Amino acid sequence: MSPPSAISSTPPPTSNGKVDGLKSSTKATTTPPTILPKTPSSTIPAWVQPDISRLLRVERNPGSFASRSLSLVSLPAGSIFARITNPTPATVAYSSVQASRDLHIELNCDLVYINHSCRPSLVFDMERWEVRVSSERDLKEGDELTFFYPSTEWHMAQPFECGCGEKTCKGKITGAKDMSREVLGEYWLNKHVEELLVEQADASK
Repeated sequence: MSPPSAISSTPPPTSNGKVDGLKSSTKATTTPPTILPKTPSSTIPAWVQPDISRLLRVERNPGSFASRSLSLVSLPAGSIFARITNPTPATVAYSSVQASRDLHIELNCDLVYINHSCRPSLVFDMERWEVRVSSERDLKEGDELTFFYPSTEWHMAQPFECGCGEKTCKGKITGAKDMSREVLGEYWLNKHVEELLVEQADASK
């Protein structure tokens, strides 16, 4: 049976497993172009499923949204942590990730347990379908795995009060749409979020 039209069977090219981390997706990157998927960002590559269980451990705690994921590996800043390999198109939900301006996906693996933080340990790069270690610091075994939700989400399906406890905590998280450009400038953002911010600024002129 052939895959649905939204799925691409093109495998990813090989890479050395490292990229240069950048705060903003509008800045130049030295990442070799050979690691980029040969598919538009509006399609989903169906790559071979990696063994996520060797990368992270899910700590399931009682209570709503109390689970978290911990790293089983140590990696330098900017390294590839995992590839997003088994997604399916989805409607907007608390568990979905926005992959482009018109596409939301379900991750269909334990990456879904990676929580939000205002000082994230990871970056979800939805153009490259990969999860990278933050450019700000190395990842150590035992660290909690987190990413900054507004870096992918223009509007959160389920806004929430952030409880990351960081000094830089932004409080209520509703999506990039409701955050100032100054605040978002502290973070690496996906291309679709950058584009929507430009459109929002132009519309307000």
